[in-house]
Amino acid sequence: MLGLYGAKLADGHWWSQAREPQYPLLLGQPATWLVTGGRGGGKTRLGAEWVNAVARGLPPFTVSGRRHNLIALVGETLSDVREVMIEGPSGIRATARDNVARYEPSRRRLVWRNGAVAHVFSSEDPESLRGPQFEAAWCDELAKWKNAQATFDMLQFGLRLGILPRQVITTTPRPTKLMKRLIADPKVIVTRLATVGNAENLASGFIAAINERFGGTQLGRQELEGELIEDREDGLWTRGLVEAAYLAEIPELRRIVVAVDPPASARKSSDACGIVACGLDGQGRVIVLADATVKAARPQDWANAAVNLFHLLEADCIVAEVNQGGDMVSAVIRAADASVPVRTVRARRGKWTRAEPVAMLYQQGRVLHAGRFAALEDEMCDFGIDGLSGGRSPDRVDALVWAVSELMPDRYSEPRVRTLSE
Repeated sequence: MLGLYGAKLADGHWWSQAREPQYPLLLGQPATWLVTGGRGGGKTRLGAEWVNAVARGLPPFTVSGRRHNLIALVGETLSDVREVMIEGPSGIRATARDNVARYEPSRRRLVWRNGAVAHVFSSEDPESLRGPQFEAAWCDELAKWKNAQATFDMLQFGLRLGILPRQVITTTPRPTKLMKRLIADPKVIVTRLATVGNAENLASGFIAAINERFGGTQLGRQELEGELIEDREDGLWTRGLVEAAYLAEIPELRRIVVAVDPPASARKSSDACGIVACGLDGQGRVIVLADATVKAARPQDWANAAVNLFHLLEADCIVAEVNQGGDMVSAVIRAADASVPVRTVRARRGKWTRAEPVAMLYQQGRVLHAGRFAALEDEMCDFGIDGLSGGRSPDRVDALVWAVSELMPDRYSEPRVRTLSE
């Protein structure tokens, strides 16, 4: 992985143990390196090793062995800087090996034997960064900072020494304005560290236990996968609303339907075929059971997927939208299995108008999810008045809407034609 630098590094340095995302060859030495990651993903270790490297002039984090003598350490609080960044089990002192830096709490600074110094700051006091100047900085858990924008801006004014002032940011991502701005900045190098990638350094069974509890959830994707999960301002659904809809145990169901939103064509570049199954329980609640959406090259492929789900769940019927394919939709499903009942529906209003009453049912706790459906939930939370971002087709949302409206016709006001074909 680091053959270019291997001969220059002393035996036993971190490069021989690190994973590639933690120790990349950052060609061009970017001014800002943003590392987002899950809990236990190795973010703190990366930040600590980076600081030790720039303080000692170790490649590949420095150029030509040039060390950085003045460094800023910025955390959410002063306690966080000391307990996590400096003295934590993966902190700077623990990873310094043969050149342990001395911490001087009264002066709030860390001193290496070669004269390099790291000064301590917190997001609680942005003004403390007014005046000092640095060659490098490590910002930890930036997404949690109390005065994030002010603190980060003050730090940028202070990064003005040396040939190439640089900073590394390690954080579990949250959809803050500053985080979104940094990720969108083409000058910022972004690396993501998932918790599972560091499994060998975590307690036995931790990954399995944490995935069983949080896998596929918004919290899990943020805290374990290091994903930036955000809501759309004009979205019909929010992450919190979807999270609240999670149901741990499937109740007895009175009806089950499989809804299909066929693509407009069979071209490889066409939209996916939305396939969502829902059931109706004894309390009159709709339970989302499965998302089997497929990108099908041929109509018979999505028809087979829908029919297979129908049989797997022992559903009552398949509900299929026929705006795009007309009679062909029913014919394709019948060709896959002539015994499957098919109800055809035709949309007479826009997607937003059709989806709005379904979103209201979520708000009332009338629609629940019997599992984690990450792709469907992403689409729901990205569905605004002008559709999905980037102009994509909301195939999964469309199928969901048809399934819910079929099971709750009294709560769904759009007039539509329904026929039953055997």
